[in-house]
Amino acid sequence: MLSEVLSDLIQIRVKPDRTGVVTDGVKHSMNPFCEIAVEEAVRLKEKKLLKEVIAVSCGPAQCQETIRTALAMGADRGIHVEVPPAEAERLGPLQVARVLAKLAEKEKVDLVLLGKQAIDDDCNQTGQMTAGFLDWPQGTFASQVTVEGDKLKVEREIDGGLETLRLKLPAVVTADLRLNEPRYATLPNIMVSAWLVGTEGLGVASTLQVQCPLVVGCEEGRIHGRSCAKEAVTWSFG
Repeated sequence: MLSEVLSDLIQIRVKPDRTGVVTDGVKHSMNPFCEIAVEEAVRLKEKKLLKEVIAVSCGPAQCQETIRTALAMGADRGIHVEVPPAEAERLGPLQVARVLAKLAEKEKVDLVLLGKQAIDDDCNQTGQMTAGFLDWPQGTFASQVTVEGDKLKVEREIDGGLETLRLKLPAVVTADLRLNEPRYATLPNIMVSAWLVGTEGLGVASTLQVQCPLVVGCEEGRIHGRSCAKEAVTWSFG
């Protein structure tokens, strides 16, 4: 699962109505923790421990660029779950987890590997919710992943040191910073990967109740705001 976030190389600007930050025409890139997850999946495939790596992203058309980067890194296939731009801004971990669980069942996968959190909202919830919807075991904050037959050995960092989990497949794993060092996606590979992305319709309906921050100021990339209640929003994927 890939998250697309604002590039950390840009200067963040607040919208005139102070309901968020400007995202139109601004450079986006793959979430760093998702890059680590893609790299780990590709490494497992290179060791002949996985048959196929499928890169998935939810959002507007520009998400296909992120999927193409994953394909250039070594993923075999990309699925784009299209969400209109206006609704994509309100897409949260709960909705993404429902989509991901539906796709996991449809594709009959044995391992869902994703970043532990996105660097824009820092929610750290999608992996856990996906495991809950699927009723699969989970290993979060993974710093090492080892396949042992039909089980998965996951080492994860905790406050007291390292914790080792053994999960029976199928399972959900979220990648931490020290799991690996992602490879670079070369331009020729990105160009070739443009032909490997498919758009998916899942028929997943969701109702979202949110508390949106009203942005009142922005200094050196730090946003200051207060909460204001927003109305419920309903949409259907596919």
